[in-house]
Amino acid sequence: MGVTIQVRRLPHGEGLPLPAYATPGAAGMDLLAAVAAPVTIEPGKRALIPTGLAIALPPGFEMQVRPRSGLALRNGIVLPNSPGTIDEDYRGEVQVIMLNAGDAPFTVERGMRIAQAVVAPVVRAEWQEVDSLDDTARSAGGFGSTGVGGITP
Repeated sequence: MGVTIQVRRLPHGEGLPLPAYATPGAAGMDLLAAVAAPVTIEPGKRALIPTGLAIALPPGFEMQVRPRSGLALRNGIVLPNSPGTIDEDYRGEVQVIMLNAGDAPFTVERGMRIAQAVVAPVVRAEWQEVDSLDDTARSAGGFGSTGVGGITP
């Protein structure tokens, strides 16, 4: 299933390609850094990196901003609010919060692939307050209760 996303390129995003799927089976599109000059993120620090894009998602969809596995493995670069959610009614610039969890400074260059964008449908929920919930094998067990020594399927 495909959807059309309206996109507005901001002045500092000029010259950069739009997000695209790297392969036919890719779930995420690469988001690129639209920085005017290199941004160095010291170990333990974060930076807000612009993409130079503002979008209008169709009703009933969100865009999830997720980390790139290669940046995480090689450089310790993670997205602390992952996945970040871009709501259908947000019209500001898409930006990425990057955290350097590594042990060396990391420099973000213009055009660098910094995150992935996954477009997904949103299901709206309604709360129904009840006096009790049905029992399950897991019941109230949480935080590791299904792991070693816990409930087995």
